[in-house]
Amino acid sequence: MSVFRSGVLVLTSPLSALSVRLAPILASAAKIVQDTLYVHLQPGLLLTGSSQPSSTCIPATNEVCKLISKLYSDADVHSNLDVRVLLTNIKNQSNSQQIFSSVQNLSHPPEVVLTDFQTSDGGQYNPAKQQLERYATNCYSCHPNLISILLYPDYEQADYCNPEELDSGGTLLQCHSDVVVGGTFDRLHSAHKILLSICGLLSDRRLLIGVADHELLDNKILKELIEPYEKRVNKLSQFLVDVKPSLIYNIVPISDPYGPSITDPDLKCIVVSEETRKGGLSVNRIRLENGLEELDVHEIELVTDPQHSKIEEEKISSSSLRNRLLGTLLKAPTVNRSIPSWPYIIGLTGGSGSGKSSIAKRLEVLGAALIDCDKLGHQSYRPGGPAYQLVIDEFGSDILCPDGTIDRKAISSKVFGNKDQLKRLTDIVWPAIAALAKEAIEEAATKGMPVCVMDAAVLLEAGWDNMVHEIWTVIIPEKEAVVRIMNRDGVTEDSAKNRLSSQMSNNERVAASNVVLCTLWDPEITQIQCSPCWFRDDKTDVRPAGCSSPLVLKSTHHHPLGTHGVTTVLYCYKPFDLYINVSSHLADFN
Repeated sequence: MSVFRSGVLVLTSPLSALSVRLAPILASAAKIVQDTLYVHLQPGLLLTGSSQPSSTCIPATNEVCKLISKLYSDADVHSNLDVRVLLTNIKNQSNSQQIFSSVQNLSHPPEVVLTDFQTSDGGQYNPAKQQLERYATNCYSCHPNLISILLYPDYEQADYCNPEELDSGGTLLQCHSDVVVGGTFDRLHSAHKILLSICGLLSDRRLLIGVADHELLDNKILKELIEPYEKRVNKLSQFLVDVKPSLIYNIVPISDPYGPSITDPDLKCIVVSEETRKGGLSVNRIRLENGLEELDVHEIELVTDPQHSKIEEEKISSSSLRNRLLGTLLKAPTVNRSIPSWPYIIGLTGGSGSGKSSIAKRLEVLGAALIDCDKLGHQSYRPGGPAYQLVIDEFGSDILCPDGTIDRKAISSKVFGNKDQLKRLTDIVWPAIAALAKEAIEEAATKGMPVCVMDAAVLLEAGWDNMVHEIWTVIIPEKEAVVRIMNRDGVTEDSAKNRLSSQMSNNERVAASNVVLCTLWDPEITQIQCSPCWFRDDKTDVRPAGCSSPLVLKSTHHHPLGTHGVTTVLYCYKPFDLYINVSSHLADFN
C-alpha cells in the first residue's frame, strides 16, 4: 500500500548494472509512492562516508539515453506512478562542468527519499539515511518532514547484464543551442517522456515544441477524447520545468505538420521518431527553399507497448490510451434528485450511424430494460397517441393518410430546412415521448427491473438528460458514419453529410457523458467495451445513486472473451432492498 504521494528515488548503482535492476527497484518504490516519483541518477554515490556527498555530473551519452528509455518503459507497469527522470546533473558537451548552483524546485515536493544504496548490515542504517536526506534537500525542494528509506530490492539474478544492451562506447550526445520537436502530447505517457528527455539532453538553450491542434487532430483515432490543448500544454510545461528547469521552453500550437520548424532561423536540430523521419527530411527541404540552414535530424526508436491489444498500435501511443478509456467511467455521475433512485436509468445516445442501437441490444442482453425512444416517437404519432391530435392541429389535416394515420414523410417535408417549423413539431413530440418513457420506466419498476436503458438519439437536445442517472454516448468517425448511413438508407453522400451536420456533434455529446463507447471495430470488441461500464467494481467508488455500499465478493469471474476478471458486486437498491447480482449476467455473453 503506497503511503506517500510524492518521492525522489536516488539511484547509486553503476549504470551498467542499473539496466537490469530497474524493474525490481521500481516495483519496490511503487509500494511506497503512489503518485509522482522523481528519479535522480547518481551512480557511485556513497552514503556511509564521513563527509557529506555532493552531486556530480553524469555525461549525456547514448548509454544514459538508453537507460532513461528503459526506466520509463519499466515504469509503465506501475500505472499509479508519474515517473520523471531529473536531468539537471546529466550534462552534454558544452556545459559538462556545471553542477547544482542552487536547490531545484519541484512541482510536487518529495515527501520521501528512496535509494537503491545498500549498507552492509542490510538494515535502515541511520547515518546513511541522514546522509541521504541531506543529499536530497541539498539538491531539491523537499517536504519539511522528509522521510528516508533504503529499498533493498529483491534483485534475484538481476545482476547479470547483457553488454549488447548498452552502448559500451558511451558516445557523447552532440548538443545544440535550439532544438525543435512536435507531437499531439495527449495524455502524457512514457514514450512522450523519453522523447522530451532526449530533447532536453540535446538542447543547452531552448526547446521549441509544436503541439498539434485544430486541423491536425481531425484524423486522430477517437479525437473526441483528446485532452484540450490547454490541459496538454499544462502537463507538458510542468514535466519539462521539473526535469530540466535551465532551458527556455517555447510551446506553440500547430495546425499543419511543420509549424515554426520551417521558419525559425535559430533552430539547429529536429528530433523525430522512426515513423516521422520523412517529416524531418521534408522540414529540411522546405528550409532550404526558404533560404534557411538544414537542421541536424536526431532519430529516436519507437517504444513497444507490451500491453497493446489487437486493435491498438504496437508502439506506446496516445490513441491506445484513448481506446482504453472506452467503456470506463470518465466522470462520476451527479446525483439526480429529481427522479427516483430505482430503477437506475442509463441514457444512451449517439449520432446517426453510430451503432447506438447495437449497444442498446447488448445492454438488454445483460439484463437492462430497453426503452427505445424512436419507437416511442412512432407510438406518439398513432391515432390516440399523446401527440396525434396536437400534431394535426398544428400542421393541418393534409398530413393524414387515407387510413387516418399521420404521414411521417408529409410531416418531414413541412419541417425540413425550417428551424421554426421543426421546433413547433419537437415542442409537441418530445414531451409526448418523455411521458411514454416515464410510463415504460414505471412498468419496468413494477417488474423488478433494476436498470433501464433509455435509447435516445436526441437525449441531450430534448432535455431528457434530467430523466436519467448517467449518460452513455456512442461515437463513430464521421467518414464511417457517412458510409453506414448511405448503405443503410440508400441516400447520397451529400445527404448523409447534411444529416450529420444537422445533429449535435460528437464533441458536445462526449462533454456531457459519463461513459463513451465506439463501434468502429468488430462486434466482439464492442462487446468487450460494454463490460467495464456495466460491471463496475468497488475500486471506482461509484455506485448508482440511492444504492448502499456494494457488497464485494472475493470470487472473480473471467470474461468468456478473455478480458480481465470481473469482481462480483452486489448492489442494494433502495428503497426496495433488492439485491442484484449484476455479474451473473456474464453468462449471457456466450
